[in-house]
Order: sequence, then C-alpha cells, then structure tokens
Amino acid sequence: MTQQQSLSGIRVLDFSRVLAGPFCTMTLGDLGADVIKVENPLTGDETRAWGPPYTTTDPALSAYFCSINRNKRSITLDLKSAEGQAIAKRIAKHAHIVVENFKVGQMKSFGLDYDALRQINPAIVYCSITGFGQTGLLKNQPGYDYMIQAMSGLMSITGDTDRPPSKVGVAVADVFTGAFATNAILAALRHAERTGEGQQIDMALFDSQIVALVNVASNVLISGQDAPRYGNEHPNIVPYQSFKASDQSFVITVGNDQQFQKLCTLLNIPHLTTDPDYATNSSRVNNRQALTALLSEHFIHNTASYWVERCLSVGIPAGAINTVKDALEHPHSQSRDLVQQVELNQQLIELVGSPLRMSQTPPTIRYPPPQLGQHNDEIMKWLDELS
Repeated sequence: MTQQQSLSGIRVLDFSRVLAGPFCTMTLGDLGADVIKVENPLTGDETRAWGPPYTTTDPALSAYFCSINRNKRSITLDLKSAEGQAIAKRIAKHAHIVVENFKVGQMKSFGLDYDALRQINPAIVYCSITGFGQTGLLKNQPGYDYMIQAMSGLMSITGDTDRPPSKVGVAVADVFTGAFATNAILAALRHAERTGEGQQIDMALFDSQIVALVNVASNVLISGQDAPRYGNEHPNIVPYQSFKASDQSFVITVGNDQQFQKLCTLLNIPHLTTDPDYATNSSRVNNRQALTALLSEHFIHNTASYWVERCLSVGIPAGAINTVKDALEHPHSQSRDLVQQVELNQQLIELVGSPLRMSQTPPTIRYPPPQLGQHNDEIMKWLDELS
C-alpha cells in the first residue's frame, strides 16, 4: 500500500525547464504531488542534452536532467498549435498548480497565462519564474543564473581578495528561486483550499539572489559601505575561515567568544582571551589580519585531520574541505540516505535524494526521470476518462 504524502492528490502542470522551475516542481513531486511535465515534442527540456555525462541506461538522459526531474510524468505538446493549447487547458482544468518559466508574455501568446487559466479553474495557483520578474525595468530581459550572480552582487563578494570576482560553483540563484517558489506555492495552495481563490506568483531570479545575500546586504544597508570580498573568511565573524595545515587546508568556524577561548587553550595561547585586540568577536573582526597570521603559524605544523579532530574534541566546529565525491561518499551522507538508487530502464542509477525529513509524510522517489513523452498515452487516457 502506497503511503499517503503531504501533497498526495495535488496535481501540478509543469511548463518549466532548465533549473529553477524544475527544482521547484521536483520538490513538489517528492512531497507526493502528481507533476505533469510539458515538453517540446522535438527537443524536450534543454537540459536533456546538457552533457556529458549521460546515464548508461539511456544516452538521451543527461546527469543534469536527472538531478531535477524525478517524480514527474512527461507529455509532449506543441504549445504553438491549437491542439497543444487545448490539451494543456484540459489538464489545467484539473490541476491545482501551474509552474512556468517562459519569457514575460510568452504564455499569454499561447492562451495559457494566468488570466486565461483562472477562467476555467478559479482556484489555480499559477507560478511564473523569470530572470527579473513580471514587472520592473528589466522584465523583458532574459536572465540566466551566471549573469544574475554578477548583477546581484554575489560575484563581487565571492573569490579570493587578490583575484577577480568569481561565480559560485552551483547555479545558486536558480536553486534559491526554486526553493522560494515552492514556499510561495504551498502558501498560496493553502489559501486556495481555504477560500477557493487562486493567485499568480511572480518569482524572479534577481529578487531571490538579492534576498539570499542576507547579512551581507544588511551590512551594506546599515553601514552605507559596499561589501568587500573576503575570500574564505567571514565578514562578521573571526576566525571563521580556512587555514593551511601541513598537508592541506581545513575550515574552522569559531562562532562565539567561548569557542575562541577553547581554541586559545587548544593552541596554548590563553593570553589572547584577555587581550583587548582579540577578546571579543568585534575586536577580532577589527584585527582579523593580525589574528589570522598568528593562528596560521600554529596550524601549519600539523595535518588538517589532526586539527579537525582536536577542534571537534573540544566543541569547536571544524571540517575537512571535501571534494564532491568525498562528500557524496561520506559515511554521514550514507547514514542520511542522501544518495538513493532509482530503477531506470531496468538498471539502477544513483540520485541525490530530498533533504526534507518528515516523520509522518516523508518524501519518496516514485518515478525516475522520464523519457521524453514517456507518459503521453497515459495522460491522454486519463483526460479522456474525465471527459
């Protein structure tokens, strides 16, 4: 018997592709929603071809596509045709949520914008995801994660201080937007269930990345001064950074004065705990360069694993700088089931699972990433049975 999940019975009509939208709809699917992914009949979601690597079970499925498209059924529709638009509307009539990330105005040209769909389904929750939003000076400008990282200020604070600005290694603006969109959708869904009234949600990568600057943006607003680039250091906490050991670098995160006192005891430099230049976090921030140099002289004489073990033994958060492969294979990752096996074409592939841990309605992987148009017949049969 299949366990009921939080979103069992909720249907999502998913017009999105690439990353932000599919990340959002995958999360909804993990929570039990029936996600119907609409794809172009000729090419499908662009990320199907974003490889290598591709799965060995299906050379048309890239690892990129697999990372964000489990728990979905794929139907191919030509949204420029009257037939494709009509089928999309039939699905929308029985859907609770619509997610799309076309450029502003594109869905209206298909006759599938919010105003059109709410005429046939007043309770529909309709989420639009774009680079810069449905309003504003840049609403018609395309927006991809890399340029959003640049324009939002994120790149200006990322990277070593003596090197050019750098992007983050993952498309975080897309991921943040997908996560924020999921929150907004669930809130709007609750309102729709309570009142029968749907609504349109306007999500922008630019907005989400600005919000995700959190304390750095607040520092600028409060101080009136622009944010410098700190490399692997923290703008508001010291020492909260990487240090070189004798073999490799490692990270310590001293979050308060008590932890700093423990660190000083560990390094046999207890006099720093009463030194006015270092006794409080504020003083350490003001004197970060001198303190960093002093600590570096101690850390260089032993291995990273030695220092991580010693720090953890006295309650100071510390960690190795793992590769992605190291992190995925870490015993803790295994104990948390972060890597899960999914059957695809009678073979097993590995995917990163959901981070959501719920005692009563945990996320599950019910469908592997779909082949293009894999569920055309199944979905059309369902529609015919409803009519």
